[in-house]
Amino acid sequence: MNSEQQNRQVIYQLKITLAETDAPIWRRVRVPSGLTLHELHLIIQIIMGWTNSHLYRFQVGDEEFSEPDPNNDLYETPPRDSTVATLGHLVTMQQNTFLYEYDFGDDWRHDVLLEEVQEPETGESYPICVAGERACPPEDCGGASAYAELLSTISNPGHEDYADVLEWLGGSINPERLDLETVNKNLREMRIRS
Repeated sequence: MNSEQQNRQVIYQLKITLAETDAPIWRRVRVPSGLTLHELHLIIQIIMGWTNSHLYRFQVGDEEFSEPDPNNDLYETPPRDSTVATLGHLVTMQQNTFLYEYDFGDDWRHDVLLEEVQEPETGESYPICVAGERACPPEDCGGASAYAELLSTISNPGHEDYADVLEWLGGSINPERLDLETVNKNLREMRIRS
């Protein structure tokens, strides 16, 4: 992206892929380049199916970004403020990849790839999720390897933990299901500045 593109709002097409899952779980979303990283976090929560119940961070190059926490003593150098850092100033070239991590206990890492820089389409509302595959794992299921075990358990009614896992889930899940219509409805209801 050149300096003229940085000064005006363009659309970033991002592909967000959940790392370390057996079957790929990904979303393709188009967002305004002027979003803050915190706003992008909120968008990722919606499109992936997370519930925004845990901490997050972005790693862009050598820099880390998250919400400011004045009581955080974990970092020698605190992360930069994700509520003011904008996507368009940090990620400027197509095919750049950066990291989004959610829930430091389960360690859900997402690779975020800037696929394209586009002009806004007349009449289109952003953000919009245009493609994806598979449902997001349930919150607090223990990370990628625990999710694989969970799927194995619920696919086998004879498994000794089958009933307990279904009860914990609140019923069955369909790991192949992605409802783009609902995702985009939730994005339209989201309040972000543009």
